[in-house]
Amino acid sequence: MKEIENRTVLLVGVESQQDTTFEYTMIELGNLAEACSYEVVGEVTQKMEHTKTTLYLGKGKLQEIADQVEKKEIDAVLFNDELSPSQFRNISELLPCEVLDRTMVILEIFASRASTKEAQLQVEISQLQYELPRLIGMNDELDRQGGGGGEGLANRGGGETKLELNRRQIEARITKKTSELKKMVQERKTQREKRKKADIKTVALVGYTNAGKSSLMNALIQDDEEKQVFAKDMLFATLETRVRRIGLGKNSECLLTDTVGFVDKLPHHLIKAFRSTLEEVNEADLLLHIIDISNPHYKEQKQITLQTLEDIGVQDVPIIDVYNKIDVTDIDIPKSGESVYLSATQGTGIDTLKSKIAEHLFNDYCDGDFLFPYAMGSTVSSMNEKFDITLHENEENGIHVIARVPKEFVERYKEYLQ
Repeated sequence: MKEIENRTVLLVGVESQQDTTFEYTMIELGNLAEACSYEVVGEVTQKMEHTKTTLYLGKGKLQEIADQVEKKEIDAVLFNDELSPSQFRNISELLPCEVLDRTMVILEIFASRASTKEAQLQVEISQLQYELPRLIGMNDELDRQGGGGGEGLANRGGGETKLELNRRQIEARITKKTSELKKMVQERKTQREKRKKADIKTVALVGYTNAGKSSLMNALIQDDEEKQVFAKDMLFATLETRVRRIGLGKNSECLLTDTVGFVDKLPHHLIKAFRSTLEEVNEADLLLHIIDISNPHYKEQKQITLQTLEDIGVQDVPIIDVYNKIDVTDIDIPKSGESVYLSATQGTGIDTLKSKIAEHLFNDYCDGDFLFPYAMGSTVSSMNEKFDITLHENEENGIHVIARVPKEFVERYKEYLQ
């Protein structure tokens, strides 16, 4: 699918009785289409218990769409769900225009945003996995069946032969790209293991796309312009996992990880391909769930994010709800509670958030009063790097140190407690 200016698209969706977010998903579908440079010229919806197995919606409704496409000379029709290979093929035969589904446009956006090698591999694998079962429906010239009646590839028609070749080529590319990605996954795993051994706390930013995760990361590292990340008011502005070190007070810091944004009906191909990236979320010590409170559908977006986290296996990781963009909303902000309300672009509430982060990350810390022998100077040096030291004096019998340290540290060196 190419990004061509002034291309028109008609949105199509099926609303079931159980779907309470249908209106929102259609609005979002339009935003996804616009992100692919399509001009939305209308939408057609149909209320049904569930989508039709062969045509997604009723044949009569599909004929109405075909008539509308011809009358208005519409370039494409975009469906609000992922079409099965048979649905895609059947609908393509009935509509005199390009047929798209929600997954296709999301993949296209991801492909246009991916800039690192890892992200590009993840997106390409997802695209190939999506394309493989749809080869026949997406390539009319491959849909021809050859005559001959004999068995074996040599006796098949040219179209089928080409189809088999394309299928094998795609499978080979998936295998090759997956192998390349696995090497990067191992490197990321090694990095996480090193951080754990060094007892470095990690915080991951999660949330709906365009909720302001990158802007918040920049606000938290504002003292170091060289570490600033790309942030823009657009869907899926960034797909890369960025890790930055942020200070939370004297000798108190953590690693902050920015992750890919979520969206409703995120294709399972992408979730699978980006699983290595999303593992950063599952292994974090704390999650900051960024919510765009200025968005009228922020409650739906919040639930979709929580559901996606559940789908990728995130559990038992504490979460702080961070309501962003308070500068462009009139909502009444609670004066107490665990949630944080802020404006990443204005810097409002950033100190409060840092305090909350420190409170969660270091809630198992306590004050320890130690007297170490001079032979343990390396232990004291390590403490100076990792912990908040309130006293460090050389005395006659050793090194006197008072610091806020993990309880397990106190237990490990309890014989040196005063």
